[in-house]
Amino acid sequence: MRIEKPASARWFAAVLLPLLAACGPTDAGEALRALGAIQDGLITFYDADGSGNCSFEPTSNLDVAAMNIGQYLDSAVCGACVEIEGPKGNLRVRIVDSCPDCPDKGHLDLSREAFAKIANPVDGRVNVRWHMVPCDVQGPIRYHFKDGSSQYWTAIQVLNHRLPVTKLEYWKNGAWVNVKRESYNYFVETSGMGTGSIKVRVTASDGQTLEDTLPGAASDKTYDGAAQFKAD
Repeated sequence: MRIEKPASARWFAAVLLPLLAACGPTDAGEALRALGAIQDGLITFYDADGSGNCSFEPTSNLDVAAMNIGQYLDSAVCGACVEIEGPKGNLRVRIVDSCPDCPDKGHLDLSREAFAKIANPVDGRVNVRWHMVPCDVQGPIRYHFKDGSSQYWTAIQVLNHRLPVTKLEYWKNGAWVNVKRESYNYFVETSGMGTGSIKVRVTASDGQTLEDTLPGAASDKTYDGAAQFKAD
């Protein structure tokens, strides 16, 4: 179960995360593909509502989990799905948060509800095996503009994706421009993406790409894309 740490410990975790990431694969796609291999891990649980560091809205489907800090990959795992083999059966969960108090590789902090489906809650910490799998989503990917987005500062979140997203680019002056992804799971162009429609390209962990044209930067607006990534 997650225990709230003092501010100094949370600061240390925030500093430690990029250092841990630097010890592993430097490419987000490579790191995410590595999570497709079955690995040993452990599960704990916390009071989850589907929100968290991935900046998703709360949800009634609480088959969700927080990823340990070493494999959170600066939000690259947000929205990805993981298949867990527990003592009571298997369960697919969606990553919605990071767990700064989970330093060990393979550690997943599940919602109470998800944990109870595959293990006995009285055990608290349970050894499992898990691997990343495509999400069972319906419809196309979606794009959400963060509140405060405008032509001068633009932040886009990719939603409803079957595979993890590694990159978002937009078309500017005849070339694709890579947009930096923040740890809270938004791709942010600090100087804005200008006026008018925005052509974007999204890349999945396996290299698939999708292109869409969005109406333009607008605060707290969500738009459907035209297609969905194919499962491996």
